[in-house]
Amino acid sequence: MRNERKSPKADLKRSYTVYLEAGLIIALLFMITAVKVTIETEPPQVIALDEQEVVEMEEVIQTKQIETPPPPPRPPVPVEVPNDEIIEDEMIDLDAELDMDAPMDLPPPPPEEEEEEDFFVVVEQMPELKGGMAKLQGSVKYPEMARRAGIEGRVTVQFIVNEQGKVENAQVVRGIGGGCDEEALKAVQKASFTPGMQRGRPVRVQYALSINFRLEN
Repeated sequence: MRNERKSPKADLKRSYTVYLEAGLIIALLFMITAVKVTIETEPPQVIALDEQEVVEMEEVIQTKQIETPPPPPRPPVPVEVPNDEIIEDEMIDLDAELDMDAPMDLPPPPPEEEEEEDFFVVVEQMPELKGGMAKLQGSVKYPEMARRAGIEGRVTVQFIVNEQGKVENAQVVRGIGGGCDEEALKAVQKASFTPGMQRGRPVRVQYALSINFRLEN
């Protein structure tokens, strides 16, 4: 076999790589040693902290103002009135001419007084219906309109029984309609009473009667 000779360029290239790696390792070791020595030689620095200022708070006591009441009012000073004070009378001029033709200012007429009621509501002896309610009820005719409409109820008629026992001023105060009010009013106006008595004499008395309207089944 033929011995091959090594190229000098190949040897230089290989040695360059070895030298570069060795240099990097040495530089790294140097940096680590320098940093370690610097850390060990420098003492730790103590940071001085500023002391916090202490604020003391004092409790303020609020003073209450005392209100003084106002002084009482002074009593009024009495003033003397002289008894000999003369009051002058107004002088009336009687010589003034009177004009009789001029309109005279007359005061308005007094309001008319309402006439007092000339009847009683309660007397010693109340009026009595002659024949009784059965007779009066039997004289009432049931209206045909009310019968067809099925109207039932009670009609109240108020009136005055005069000194002769006759009915005056009759009026329906409570009705049911359907013609029943008119029939009840007619029946009461035809009724006759024994007059009411007060202190032994006949008087006018206010009276009321109720007439029933009821349909038979």
